Amino acid sequence: MPRKRKKISLRWQALTSTISTTFVLILMGLVVICALTARQLSESVRESLTVMVMMGDDASNEDALDYKAKLEKKAWVKDITFISREQALEEQTEAMGTDPTDFLGGVNPFTPSLELHLVADYACTDSLLWISKRLKSNKLVTDVIYQKELIERLNSNLHKVTYILLGIAVLLLLVTLVLINNTVRLSVYSRRFIIHTMKLVGASWGFIRRPFMLRALWIGLAASILADGVLLGGIRTLWNYDPIMQTYVTQDNVIITALAVLGCGLLLTLLCTFISVSHFLSMREKELYG
Repeated sequence: MPRKRKKISLRWQALTSTISTTFVLILMGLVVICALTARQLSESVRESLTVMVMMGDDASNEDALDYKAKLEKKAWVKDITFISREQALEEQTEAMGTDPTDFLGGVNPFTPSLELHLVADYACTDSLLWISKRLKSNKLVTDVIYQKELIERLNSNLHKVTYILLGIAVLLLLVTLVLINNTVRLSVYSRRFIIHTMKLVGASWGFIRRPFMLRALWIGLAASILADGVLLGGIRTLWNYDPIMQTYVTQDNVIITALAVLGCGLLLTLLCTFISVSHFLSMREKELYG
């Protein structure tokens, strides 16, 4: 009967350790996926910023298309849209409600232009100044237009959000470490006399640690799988509710989050178990009753 009760007690401890570790890993996974999503969102916003390249009066549509082909090979260009003289006139006529050529003797006052979207890493003030100079060095380009103040404000806010999320992630990692360590420590504490007995009969520290480490491995693996299952289920529900969220909560970010949760679950449980068992192995017999 005592042996049966002992097995039930050990199973209960393993279950409670797995559940508590799972909840902590879910919380950590949420912070990871939020940080990755925020990064994806910031890249999307920066890549949506428009840089207008205005061509001169002597630039034909063919000249603009040739220049567009050259710019498309640049590493800092994400995509380019060509706006012809005729398209610019049509858009302006629709916006104004009247045809400007009616007042200019049939002359089209607009010139070809290029609408650039930059790679996210180049959508910052310093890079834009350098890119603007490069573009203006072409004799066909008369002006390069972008919203400098908006870009500065956007990048400033994105940096603040990044630092806040990083701080939360570090804080949560410490909390996770403490909570998992306490959970493991309580589990090992209940078996401290077994550890001491094995030490008295001459068992090596590595031999004593082995069953605890193996148990921690299975608890960490089970908790990680459960946490990943909950997170993936929540993300799948979010995708079904709003399909556009797949643009920001990408499959790559979900995979990174799942691997991060799995890695942290295994690493933290094994590390905390190693530390806790080593602590009780180094204790003297009189300290076991404290």
